[in-house]
Amino acid sequence: MNRIELLAPAGNLEKAKTAIRYGADAVYIGGKQFSLRSRASNFTLDDIAELVHFANDHHAKVHVTVNLLPHDEDLDGLADYLKALDKAGVHAIIVASPAIMKLAQKLNCRFEIHVSTQHSSTNSNAVRFWKKQGVDRVVLGRECTLEEIKAICAHDILPIEAFIHGGMCISYSGRCVLSNHMTLRDANRGGCAQSCRWKYHLMDDGKEISDPGDLFSMSSRDLQAVRYIEELMRCNVASLKIEGRMKSAYYLATVVSSYRRLIDLIYEKGHADEEDMKKVIAEIGKAENRPTGPGFYEGVPDENVQLYVDHDEIVTQEFVAEVLDYDPFTKTAMLQVKNHFLPNQTMEIFGPNIPATRVPVGAIEDENGNILEVCNRPMQIVYTKWDGPIEKNAMIRKVRQS
Repeated sequence: MNRIELLAPAGNLEKAKTAIRYGADAVYIGGKQFSLRSRASNFTLDDIAELVHFANDHHAKVHVTVNLLPHDEDLDGLADYLKALDKAGVHAIIVASPAIMKLAQKLNCRFEIHVSTQHSSTNSNAVRFWKKQGVDRVVLGRECTLEEIKAICAHDILPIEAFIHGGMCISYSGRCVLSNHMTLRDANRGGCAQSCRWKYHLMDDGKEISDPGDLFSMSSRDLQAVRYIEELMRCNVASLKIEGRMKSAYYLATVVSSYRRLIDLIYEKGHADEEDMKKVIAEIGKAENRPTGPGFYEGVPDENVQLYVDHDEIVTQEFVAEVLDYDPFTKTAMLQVKNHFLPNQTMEIFGPNIPATRVPVGAIEDENGNILEVCNRPMQIVYTKWDGPIEKNAMIRKVRQS
């Protein structure tokens, strides 16, 4: 098996660094211009330069999305922007528009050019077409089955990137106009209103056939491909991609570290058994707020992989503190509060080098040495004695009651 890339999303600099610390080989981000996910915080050019430096220090890479489908008014400043990305040292851009691809080539930019999933590339002839255009990688549409991905990779035309986790489009990737039609927010220019997740009164010839108390939607379960990772590695997919530039740092840390450990285990043991996969699935589940499924990996999804009713997103509050520092002599941990929690209970810690481990947590003090009865001020600095594995940037969460 060739060494495979684990590619993680990030909506801001903090999240990108978290993803890299927790095991991502590369991160993909959006700049302030020319990128989809306009509601993400996104990166200034100075942020991008800082991230490239951080990634290089951690032997990781930075891919920048330049993936909107531009109208004429969107093209102003594009050449200067591409040159600025090249100067910052980004490793690749992810592009949907052939005009942007050709401009980057004309400017002799050093970064790689990756064809965005917006193009819905789902067969080897499409990949062969993109090779003729001089690109370096193709991100497949999320509508490919596992067998189709294997068949495409068997042709060995270009490096292939495939999605393994995160949100699915109810339409073909990059082809949905529902948001633009209903809200004038163009999904292909960064403004998707996620109209498929709204709740609708379903009518037939003027008569409502949906339950007024449980309305209809047409959303998909999120993708979770733990059980397919080994086969994707064996068919020489170049990059495994996680979706979610709008997701939290905690979500990224949990999901990235879980897939990282699974990939490393497969390289070490040669395979992952059922017990290994169950542990990874359970760990990822601690950060999920939507139901998950196999996407298209097993074939065209049936009704069991769709969310027609009862699919409100759940805001998880398990993540309660981040480790800022630790004094090994006094065994005192400095924590930053993230969510409400009580002292004197068993918590769970996980970090870049620490698998999820339960640790009893005792009394907690504020910066003035006052004993706290409850930790409920986000960003507050607190201290506690710690007897267990710990490292800087590790995260602490509540133990879910089973």
